[in-house]
Amino acid sequence: MSKRTLAICSAVHTLHDGLSDVTYVLLPLLANAFGLSLAQVGLIRGAHRTAMAAFQIPAGIVAERFGERELLAFGTLLAGAAFATLGYAQGFWTILAVLFFAGVGSAVQHPLASTLVSRAYPVQGRRAALGTYNFAGDVGKFAFGGLVSLLLLAGISWQAPVIGFGVVAVVTAIAVLSLLAAKTQAGSTAHPVSAGGATDWGIRDRPRFLALCLIEVLDASTRSAFLTFIAFLLIAKGLAVGWAAAAVPLVLAGGMAGKLACGVLAERLGIVRMIVITELATASGILAVLALPATGALLLLPLLGVVLQGTSSVLYATIGEYVRPERLSRAFGLFYTVGSVCGIAAPLAFGMLGDRLGVEVAIAVLGGMILLTLPLVMALRSRA
Repeated sequence: MSKRTLAICSAVHTLHDGLSDVTYVLLPLLANAFGLSLAQVGLIRGAHRTAMAAFQIPAGIVAERFGERELLAFGTLLAGAAFATLGYAQGFWTILAVLFFAGVGSAVQHPLASTLVSRAYPVQGRRAALGTYNFAGDVGKFAFGGLVSLLLLAGISWQAPVIGFGVVAVVTAIAVLSLLAAKTQAGSTAHPVSAGGATDWGIRDRPRFLALCLIEVLDASTRSAFLTFIAFLLIAKGLAVGWAAAAVPLVLAGGMAGKLACGVLAERLGIVRMIVITELATASGILAVLALPATGALLLLPLLGVVLQGTSSVLYATIGEYVRPERLSRAFGLFYTVGSVCGIAAPLAFGMLGDRLGVEVAIAVLGGMILLTLPLVMALRSRA
């Protein structure tokens, strides 16, 4: 049953992350097809990401009443219906609305699927399981975007794969209901909710949970800002724009391996050692990219991606150690929302810094900032 839960939740993660990140490929196509301005493109992307960030905590709370399985299926169905509708969009307002609802649907996935996996592996194997689940999301990011690109090269319009993705999501929603056993439902059925009510977050160890959240703030901020500006750094080093555009895929390719490997290694080394190793390696890698010439920096990116992305698997798998089982879904919702907000705010803040002092200074600050996680990691030591 544990392996089935992990397999289904990993498949759902692949689907939702694929739907979310394929919008990067679709936005220029939509702009060309409907004559959208850059401001409209920004609004569309912002609506999608804001919906995903805003509804993660509500999803965790609502799931306690109606069940993780049911709400996960509903969110997947909503995202699928939105993408199927996108294939028939006629203009800006329709696109804005359907991608907003796609974001609402995808918002349920991270907190609820993570909760289901954590409950399936209550002690032994949890970090490796969540590392596998985390890895599956990156597979979707590559597969969906790559498929659209290949179909476009083959002369097939963007509408066909978008509608196809919607149909796949609807089928996946049905599979979630039929294949996940009833006993994996929410805390309201499998784990009686404590008397604390809606204001009780179930956090058993507040200082360590707070330290974990602060580590996520620094880690997610570094990750999102680096991915946003690494291509600009390589261009400043004299690399051609076409080659610089490959920077993010190279980081994500390494990240796929890192998310899986770091989760497995944390089982053996413990969370404190694993986080210290990955954060030190991240800082060293960022500063090395800054110092190396363009070609050397480009070649280093996959290795940097292993540690830059891999820390997240260790952090997610540690949440269950500090939260009561019946409140896991809302705790995951809170944690993922922290990361999402940083993913929106950090690129803006470091973009302003880069405009003022140069992209090299912004990247250097990122390399130094990630080291602030090290004293926070020490707060986790006695329980690691």
